[in-house]
Amino acid sequence: MSSSGFSFSAALSAAQSTKDDNKKSVAKVTAAPSFSMSGALAATAKKTAEVTTTAETKKSLNANQLLLNADEWQRGEVQLRCTEKWHETHDVVSFRFQGLTPVKFNYKPGQFITFKLEIEGEIVYRSYTMSSSPSRPYSIVVTVKRIAGGKVSNFLADKVNQGDIITLVGPDGAFNLVDIEAEKYLFLSAGSGITPMYSMSRWLLDTKVGSDIAFVHSARTDEDIIFADSLGAMAYRSAQFQLSYLLENADELVEGVNHTGNDSRILGRIDIEKLQALVPDFMSRTIFVCGPEPYMVSVKSLIEASGFEMKNFHQESFTGAAKSPQSCTNTAAKASNFMLSINDKKVALSAEQTLLDGIESEGLPIIAACRSGVCGACKCQVISGTTESSSTMTLTAEEIAAGYVLACSTKITSDVSLKM
Repeated sequence: MSSSGFSFSAALSAAQSTKDDNKKSVAKVTAAPSFSMSGALAATAKKTAEVTTTAETKKSLNANQLLLNADEWQRGEVQLRCTEKWHETHDVVSFRFQGLTPVKFNYKPGQFITFKLEIEGEIVYRSYTMSSSPSRPYSIVVTVKRIAGGKVSNFLADKVNQGDIITLVGPDGAFNLVDIEAEKYLFLSAGSGITPMYSMSRWLLDTKVGSDIAFVHSARTDEDIIFADSLGAMAYRSAQFQLSYLLENADELVEGVNHTGNDSRILGRIDIEKLQALVPDFMSRTIFVCGPEPYMVSVKSLIEASGFEMKNFHQESFTGAAKSPQSCTNTAAKASNFMLSINDKKVALSAEQTLLDGIESEGLPIIAACRSGVCGACKCQVISGTTESSSTMTLTAEEIAAGYVLACSTKITSDVSLKM
């Protein structure tokens, strides 16, 4: 009898195949990955590292954002941290200061700042020009030259180090590129008087590319040139930056102008012939001068003698002596005492005493950095009464009209009320 297509052997084969497939399926379902302690620890460490990296990245971004959004410091007393200290020459040290919290420093290139220091139990003020440029606003740099026996310069060089917190006041000074405008510049400096010129040059090259600058610095030797490398780099980058040096001692120099890769040099001290050789068009420039008092006197004398238009001559000095007071028309006043009133304080002053004498006698806070009418730190306002001043060199016409005077250089010729 024939079957209807059923095959016993085929059925057995199919059943065996199904059984094998079921075994594989069971194996797939029941097989579980084996646990590894080292693998688990590695995975945890990886996850922790990713979280830490993310936190550090966020922290870094926040710090950068704080810098970008920092408030501007424009004037007043401020505490700053020294973040760097380095030697410019064997006797010149630079310090970089930043805010305890991020701050942008806003000042005029060429201005100075006044240190408020406690030295041997005494509060001492001393002014130094900022050698940095406000075009790089997140720190300020002050450059200090040691002076033999100098209380402040040696204290700063020996005692102030990276990490220290210092109190400074400012900025001050009318010797700057904002209050004095020019088209073509001639910077003349000697010794540490180079600092405002360096600040001005950096500002111009950062903000007014192509500025026409002639820079002539006087030093004893090549090793005494402050900012030599930076100035050389500036001269290398800008064809409009003419850099020259007058060196008192330099055996390698021959007579006349010696040209190097980035500057020109002449042996000797400044005189009109050397200046003309280095800067032939100096008569058409606006002149800025800073340096020791003998240098300042000499330069001003030779520039005046050349027939230069002196309204285009500007100088800065922290060591100049105050001029003799103008004679008072009221001779009786010279022999009398007048009363100085400051808020609720009153003090009698003689004809020979200055406002500064009266202020300090009452223990009132005032900064008197130079005491010779050149730094401007002791500026105050006369509310009523009359005075005579031997110096107004750092005051603007508007300030003078508003009654501002320099306390160190002003004497009273009547009863006076003062606002500090």
